[in-house]
Amino acid sequence: MQLPRVLSLLTKETGTCPSTSPLFTEPWKFQVGYQEMKVMMSCVGLRNLLQGLSFSVKYYSSINHLQTTCPCSKIKAKKCHILNCSECTCTHRTAPSGSILPWRFFSCKEGTRISSKRKQNTSVVTSELLHKNLLKSEQENWNDISPIYKPMTKRIKEKLEEFHNKYTFNSESPRMRFGENVYFEENGRIFLSKADADEGNVDILFSTDDLGFSDAFIQRIRISPDQTYMAISLKSESSEEATCVIMKLGHFPVVKKVIPSVFSFEWAANDVLYYTTQKNLKCQNVFMTTFTYQKHTKLVYTEQDARFFVDIYLTKDRRFLTINSNSKTTSEVWLVDCRNPFALPALVQARTKGVIYHIEHRNDELYILTTYGEPAEYKLMKAPVASSGKENWQLVYALEKKTKLVDFEMFSDDCIMFLKNAGHLYLNVISFVSHSVQSIKLPTWACEFELESHPEHTTSTCYFQLSSPVHPPKCFAYSFKENNLIEQAVQEVPIITNCHTTRLLAKSKDETLVPITVFHNMNSEELHRKPLLVHVYGAYGIDLNMSFKEEKLMLIEEGWILAYCHVRGGGELGLSWHKDGCQHNKLKGLHDLKACIMLLHELGFSQPKHTALAAASAGGVLAGALCNTDPELIRAMVLQAPFVDVLNTMMKAHLPLTIEEQEEWGNPLEDEKCMKYIKSYCPYQNIKPQCYPSVFITAYENDQRIPLTGVLRYVQKLRKAALDHASRTSKKGNWIPNIILDVQANGSHCDSSWEHSVSEVARHLAFLNKELEEVCHLQHHSKSCR
Repeated sequence: MQLPRVLSLLTKETGTCPSTSPLFTEPWKFQVGYQEMKVMMSCVGLRNLLQGLSFSVKYYSSINHLQTTCPCSKIKAKKCHILNCSECTCTHRTAPSGSILPWRFFSCKEGTRISSKRKQNTSVVTSELLHKNLLKSEQENWNDISPIYKPMTKRIKEKLEEFHNKYTFNSESPRMRFGENVYFEENGRIFLSKADADEGNVDILFSTDDLGFSDAFIQRIRISPDQTYMAISLKSESSEEATCVIMKLGHFPVVKKVIPSVFSFEWAANDVLYYTTQKNLKCQNVFMTTFTYQKHTKLVYTEQDARFFVDIYLTKDRRFLTINSNSKTTSEVWLVDCRNPFALPALVQARTKGVIYHIEHRNDELYILTTYGEPAEYKLMKAPVASSGKENWQLVYALEKKTKLVDFEMFSDDCIMFLKNAGHLYLNVISFVSHSVQSIKLPTWACEFELESHPEHTTSTCYFQLSSPVHPPKCFAYSFKENNLIEQAVQEVPIITNCHTTRLLAKSKDETLVPITVFHNMNSEELHRKPLLVHVYGAYGIDLNMSFKEEKLMLIEEGWILAYCHVRGGGELGLSWHKDGCQHNKLKGLHDLKACIMLLHELGFSQPKHTALAAASAGGVLAGALCNTDPELIRAMVLQAPFVDVLNTMMKAHLPLTIEEQEEWGNPLEDEKCMKYIKSYCPYQNIKPQCYPSVFITAYENDQRIPLTGVLRYVQKLRKAALDHASRTSKKGNWIPNIILDVQANGSHCDSSWEHSVSEVARHLAFLNKELEEVCHLQHHSKSCR
């Protein structure tokens, strides 16, 4: 159960997004809004991708002929909440308490004027024309300026590839063992072998190449309990939706069903699959489909509140399938008994505003990870299955204040919590047998961890990896029998010894202490002359991504300083840290960022003319806001798919995620005070003629989470303001910053392959190198605007 993206399943971030999640056991992932979920597929891309599924497939049907399936046929969802699937007919149940019809389902208020269709169509045409003109203008600008960066981009890309080859070791693919059978995936193929068989003695069950998927990869694999069926989700790098392919295993694997636009799926029984469908970045329907005697597909659950996102999860002991409906602040869970998968789902606890909870199971008791009670941080509680209401929840373990719950995993007699406190990682082992808690401080260099894929419920050892932005992943294990931490055999990866890690606390405007993690080369002298790259995010309760990146290590070796500012709005210090930086507290994150950069400069870590700022997605809000309020603190900025037009985006209810995003940004549609507050920090709204840093933005033409129109308008307005300032002060010798937008035609908010991302990173670093390199020349030839 993975908890870095606490609260919902679709995100403006991810923040992690799930394309790198384990194949065989999908940890819990939670929704965070417009930008960050990096795993699904767009419908258009999906249909193009699946044209080959009509089928040039090298698999046989039950009568040994090629099977033809229509991949784009969709199951029409009936508008109900819980359907009784125990018999052939479905009976409607009353909507569960706490279910709310979103306001947009209702008609306009009395007296509201509605524009005519002609006016609406004219407005749409005008808007589309403006969008095309802006896009064309920016594409032409990029084509004109990009040759300047190409030589340096090429050199950086080559060096990044060297680092990638040097620091990437070939670890084994995740294995899942069923008795004597072992399933694993490598390079788009799914293999089956015997546990004691030779390495080369394997059968190929599935291959993306055989299906003609040139740009697809296998995202998730689920094997039915009796190993009769296998469900696979496929997605492409530039898409927002996945497709589920169900195969019947045997001597000749058979494609039995293809389901488009699937988000999550689990086997409740040998031939009963539950799955959720995704439409317009939302998951609100759960279906059940069977494959034997009475083949049918039924709608089991539908969520009618647009703020909530639905996912399904199988408890570690496979006793229950959970239907989880989460907003960013509230949860509701329904249980499907896997011993009777056709029975009605049972409600654990009706949604209560502000209470988040997630379910595991052990020995006829539910173990509940929840924010219920004071303080409003995560606690582990338990209750009998038969009486699961919160009035029966008993405390098992509570986190300390300002402690981040990073991950949680259940085992037969223990559970493990990975925690973050004061910048350090801890492993807490809770024994259900001895009723004891053991806390182990992990190595001080570690900033991120990742659980090994699919640790078995009854295993005696928990495997995981530790890493940092400049330390490649290193394998560790915790033995429940020995009660100790074991460092695994050293991989053939060079040990990083010349990088120093410093943890600082900056005092923000309201005296709050804000953590900063700093990396620099131990051999560096005169740090105030070195280039500094500052990272910020500060939204959705998500931590800054501090996993290993080849480019970060390359920068360290070239003398750069890296700083990660853990500002409010993120999750580094627990749920309260997020709450203190969202909605009407968003400006606190901006004050935190300013305080962090100023402290770094005061302590001699670089200086403004050598400082750059990096942010992605929702991190663009704080980065863009800082450029408006304190542009003199930095020389350059790189943004990836930035959220810079907050007000206009949140005023558009027709966008797929606007309603659910209100819990992060507020509701300017109905609250004038909220609208004014967003306007006070929104990057687009506060651009003015002044000396700005140079800015490089990468955006994606088909990004469903960050509307490209907002980015285009931001760039145009920013460039005009910079030029206006330069024209007014030209006699003073001020320079004109470079404002560059690189629109990727085939990208999206999803994770990209190494081959694609390395090119993007190389362009960013080439821009930063050139901008910071020119500082010394500017000092000789013109007066700096700083």
